[in-house]
Parts: sequence; C-alpha cells; structure tokens
Amino acid sequence: MPIYEYKCTECDHTLEKLQKLSDDPLVDCPGCGKPGLEKLISAAGFRLKGGGWYETDFKSGSKKNVAESSSKSSSGGGCSSGVCPASSD
Repeated sequence: MPIYEYKCTECDHTLEKLQKLSDDPLVDCPGCGKPGLEKLISAAGFRLKGGGWYETDFKSGSKKNVAESSSKSSSGGGCSSGVCPASSD
C-alpha cells in the first residue's frame, strides 16, 4: 500500500496516510475539520523488507559494498555481517 501526502488548503496542515490504491482520497482535514485536503505529488516511498534484499542492491560507485568492505577489515570477509556479496561464478 502506498503512502500519500495531503495538505489542507484552509490551514496548511500536512499529513501522510497509508491507503489502498482503491481508497477514495481524503477530504476532511484533521487539523481544522474543513473539507480542504488535497493530495500532493511526491516521490514514491517504499521499504525493502524480508529476505532476498541486499544492502548494496541499489547503491552505485564508491558506496557499493560498504558493508562488505567494513566486514573485511574486521573479520576477514565472508558473510559474518549478515550481508553476503553476490557470487561472480
């Protein structure tokens, strides 16, 4: 479910709301009680959760494999940090 941002045109109150795609947009402002909420356009926010997602999947350049480089210096590499590098076989 996406998180939508709303702003009231009456009192400038802003809020975020977790809603289904099929839910109707909010109208009534919880701040002032008037029907002045408008949905804002914003960047999509999401959280990668569960198995199969690596810390380095969406990093590039010098930021890639940050966990791997820090674990090599402290434990000699491997998967002890819980983030295992992908195999290059």
